[in-house]
Amino acid sequence: MSTFVLIHGAGDVGWYWHLVEASLRRRGHEVVAPDLPCADDAAGFPDYADTVIEAIGDRTGLVVVGQSLGAFTAPLVCARKKTDLLVLVAGLVPAPGEAAADWWTNTGYEAHGHYANDIELFYHDAPADLAAEALRHGRHQSETPMREPWPLAAWPDVPTRFILCRDDRLLPAAFLRGVVGDRLGITPDEIDGGHCVALSRPQELADRLEKYLA
Repeated sequence: MSTFVLIHGAGDVGWYWHLVEASLRRRGHEVVAPDLPCADDAAGFPDYADTVIEAIGDRTGLVVVGQSLGAFTAPLVCARKKTDLLVLVAGLVPAPGEAAADWWTNTGYEAHGHYANDIELFYHDAPADLAAEALRHGRHQSETPMREPWPLAAWPDVPTRFILCRDDRLLPAAFLRGVVGDRLGITPDEIDGGHCVALSRPQELADRLEKYLA
């Protein structure tokens, strides 16, 4: 069995993954889903990677999964720990030396639509109780890592897959297909659901992750 290392996005906590974690554990896998130090103004992405690596400990058979801004941390973990597979879910694919704050301009991002609040933007397809709980779990996201150049000179030599969410309101599918093709040179796999698909379609996401093991 594998160890799934689940890395959350900006201003979030490991709780985000709890439904996917439960599903993977029922299938016999180990799961690590740490809280990143995203509210700490002294912490950059290397510190985020330190937190994940400490949580992994001596576990092996790693499948590292980064959601949204977690895509900036996940490859740093793979560069330091032997990893079987790297999966990005609705991820902001970084380029060498790129600051996360510049990602939006560098990729030609344009916002699509106006949404009144975070529920409409991130959790529109999640059950109302989960959406409300997600907001309660939300934390301040420090700008410190956003301003720092991404430290890797090249993408880690690890098999990489990308799961694109067709109903993502933050990162529209048509836009993200181009980013993934340009930066990773792969065609993303696609799943129904919004940006926070681990809350709206956790079983389907867990199925996708486990199928990659084959």
